[in-house]
Amino acid sequence: MRAGIVLVASWLAVLFCTGFVHAAEATPGAPDSPTQTAYLAEQLRKDPVYISDQLPREVPRSTAPDFAREARRLGVPTYVIVLPSFSFGAEPSAVLAGVHDRLGRKGLYVAIGDTGIDAVQTYGVSLPGAEDASRATLYELAYDATPREVFRHFVEVVTSGHAHQRAEQARAASEDDPDGPPSVHTDRTDRENQSFVTGIAVTGIPLTALLITVYALQRRRVRRAAATATGGADRPSAAGVRVPATRGGAKAVGGRTTATGGKATAHGKATAHGGKKPAAGKKAGTGAKGTGSGKKGTGGRKGAGGPGPYPRERLLPLLAAAAVLGGLIAFTATQIFHDTTSGDGSRPTAADIRARIDRVTDGLRRDPLYTDPESPPALDAAERAHLRRRLRALDVPVVIAAVPSSTDDESGGNRDLLAKALHTRLGRDLLIVLADPGSGSIDLVNYGTRVDDMYLINRPRDLSYPQSTDPPLGPRLDQLLTYVSKSPKAEAGHMPYEPPAADDPVEEKALPGLFTGDFEPGLVIGTFLAGLLFGLVAAAGGIVRRIAPRRRTATGAPGARSPAPTEPSTAWLRRNARQELDALTAALEPVAALSEDSQRRAWECLDAAALLIDGDSDGRIDADATPAALACAVVLARAGRTAIGEPDAARFACHRNPLHGVAHKRVQVPPEGGGRARARARSLPVCEACRLTLGPVLRLRPSGSARRGAHAPYATLPGPLAALGDGTEIDQLTRDVREYFGVH
Repeated sequence: MRAGIVLVASWLAVLFCTGFVHAAEATPGAPDSPTQTAYLAEQLRKDPVYISDQLPREVPRSTAPDFAREARRLGVPTYVIVLPSFSFGAEPSAVLAGVHDRLGRKGLYVAIGDTGIDAVQTYGVSLPGAEDASRATLYELAYDATPREVFRHFVEVVTSGHAHQRAEQARAASEDDPDGPPSVHTDRTDRENQSFVTGIAVTGIPLTALLITVYALQRRRVRRAAATATGGADRPSAAGVRVPATRGGAKAVGGRTTATGGKATAHGKATAHGGKKPAAGKKAGTGAKGTGSGKKGTGGRKGAGGPGPYPRERLLPLLAAAAVLGGLIAFTATQIFHDTTSGDGSRPTAADIRARIDRVTDGLRRDPLYTDPESPPALDAAERAHLRRRLRALDVPVVIAAVPSSTDDESGGNRDLLAKALHTRLGRDLLIVLADPGSGSIDLVNYGTRVDDMYLINRPRDLSYPQSTDPPLGPRLDQLLTYVSKSPKAEAGHMPYEPPAADDPVEEKALPGLFTGDFEPGLVIGTFLAGLLFGLVAAAGGIVRRIAPRRRTATGAPGARSPAPTEPSTAWLRRNARQELDALTAALEPVAALSEDSQRRAWECLDAAALLIDGDSDGRIDADATPAALACAVVLARAGRTAIGEPDAARFACHRNPLHGVAHKRVQVPPEGGGRARARARSLPVCEACRLTLGPVLRLRPSGSARRGAHAPYATLPGPLAALGDGTEIDQLTRDVREYFGVH
């Protein structure tokens, strides 16, 4: 009996010791790594929002309160898991189911990857629209939305009450637009484009406005100052601007001067009527200054070769205005392109950056084999136990960290930086093996161990970048440890090259300034575009000027009627007199294309109109020009333009309102009064409109009258214009004007 008891006790002791040894080999000093679902469930038991420490650049763990605040809006218990998308594997919903089974709590479970919502599941609660909100978020947000923005959008769709409708509309919109929704954030490429466009606008728009404005003002000066000389000596016109000299034998009627072989001789002379000022307020013509003087010519000014450059004192305000406009455009651009970062504004803390390093370091201090609990298991229990035995048997200190890498982790995806950080924290010489459970890649970094690195580099089989036909990660790590065990000893420990530092996560997201980068090239391109646009405008203006005389002639053709108020203001008369004289002067430029009769009538009208309103011959309308004189100048200028196209059509003006233009019809107009006076009805010229219905008579304000309503019929006012009330011809009107001012 005693012997049997001893034998049984011995066998039990052997079995117990064997089990203890196996357990010690499997987890030396610590229990084996928990499964992924168990680890995540334990983290959610502490906090309903779990954010992986592998995404500090994109989703810092310090943003967990923001997720929790959004989750409270849903009104049901919500558990949020934020992991790298590859950590959820092929079935994110299966991960959520496993986490719920481990956690055992009712609520909404949301799996969010670095690219969006991967899965949504409800357990024991009712939340209508959760699945539809997930689909709507997928279709409505662009790829660059951060997980925090994705979850916020998901909550907004759920709480809107229209999750299904929005999901259907977003899906249909995605089918119509394959490019998807616009980007949420501005990246560096977008900022370069914004800087380029801003540079173009800052110089292009103000410079274009400046060039076109100066061009328009200069053209206005040209029209007012001179016309290009053609075919001989220039002669000043009665309007005070330079117009082409007539060809041999043609008469410049305004001054009664004949051009003979290029030499001007006076046919007549100006006669001053007693040296008194005429009733129209004009100075009598004299031999020195009068319009008909052979010494000065019709305009009374010495000929000059057109206007000079645009005055500098007028150009400076325009330059200042262009500079102000450029500043306003730049300020507006800063308000439109106001983004300063390409992310959602979250900034990782120092604790966020070092969280994964701390976790992996703590695990390697307890166990030379560390597997990432957030990732699907790449090694089963047997493989882990086998690798631990191999690691203990090596005479070289080796640790294995099976953790994934991504560009959003603390090292920016640089495995050498991860190895350096682990070595710094562990504080001893060792060979670090980094195995990625997702891609299966293996990297070795030797920190001070006496292992021949060249032997490991030239090992028979490349383990760093596995092929589809290669064995799983466990056997390949076992093969690597075999290479390490066979590696020749080096004379001294090896230290790797210092890897470059990772980009600062804040600076990495920061956008360059708007006025940097492509801003300067944009300034240059804007200058060229302004010049190109100005050239197009100038070319279009030249084409318009070529066809404008024809159109202006057409406006004076038979049946046309110019804008004519019944009681025009003095400002209206001055403005239209200036415009009509400019138009007539421009129409007279192509002298060779005009018949002799057209030239004669047009020149007579131009000279007579200038006598009425430019007695000083300074190229400007006199300040004391009366409304009657201004209206008469308008009538003569329009008649001159009509004479260019059809000389015979410019014989009469509408007697009701001469501002209507030339008259082509006559009507019987009885004089005022009745009885026998009806037998003395007169035939007077009228325009086409007045032939159908007699319009009101033109009423003008007498000279010097400033009272409102002091207008009187034009035929009752002194001056040559009154003769048109009796149906006087335009030719007779020009002669009356010259006689009125003493020019013969």
